[in-house]
Amino acid sequence: MQEFCKFVNEPLPYSYKAMEPYIDIQTMYLHHDKHLQAYIDKLNALIAECTALQSMTFTGEGTCGFKALVRILKNLDTVPDFARTDVKNNAGGVFNHWFYFNGLSEEPKGRPEGTLAENIQWQFGGFSAFQKAFTKKAMAVFGSGYAWLVSDLDGSLDIIQTANQDTPIPENRIPVICVDVWEHAYYLKHKNLRADYLPDWFAAANWDWAQWCYANPQMFSGDA
Repeated sequence: MQEFCKFVNEPLPYSYKAMEPYIDIQTMYLHHDKHLQAYIDKLNALIAECTALQSMTFTGEGTCGFKALVRILKNLDTVPDFARTDVKNNAGGVFNHWFYFNGLSEEPKGRPEGTLAENIQWQFGGFSAFQKAFTKKAMAVFGSGYAWLVSDLDGSLDIIQTANQDTPIPENRIPVICVDVWEHAYYLKHKNLRADYLPDWFAAANWDWAQWCYANPQMFSGDA
């Protein structure tokens, strides 16, 4: 059996308390160190059992990175039937959480800039109109899932939902920013009131990250 890399739960790029008062320290700790860690552990166990996954994640290095994760999600049809659903759920869980945590900032700017801001203005009629449309889509997620701002290769924007740990990657949509609306993302502070959580998420959103993703669609191609 060839050596294969493993995913590791890298530290957050900020402290657990960095999102206060918008997202509380205990939620950040549990969300990152417990929920995300569980998806990483399960995905690594699946890789150990599946040679197809080992081929997709082999990098010659000890740990897997972002591109290996995208490659898995792009090639779920090559995963054996017995493992495909578990791989989709757990690789999606890792990707979605990585993306969500990168999409938060300890020094938020409040709104996007650059080409992303220009296209939001053009397609939604301004940032306020976009906020309303995004909030409506996030509120309408039934049960657990995410709301995403995504783009196509031509730069056109759309707001979509994904259920559970599904991602935009298999649909060839480029993720720009997402909000996690699983209850574990907000329940300790907001209880079951998702509508109270969403303004706090907007207050902490990392629009520099969103602009970077929008400007670098090749990061989501799944190429080696």
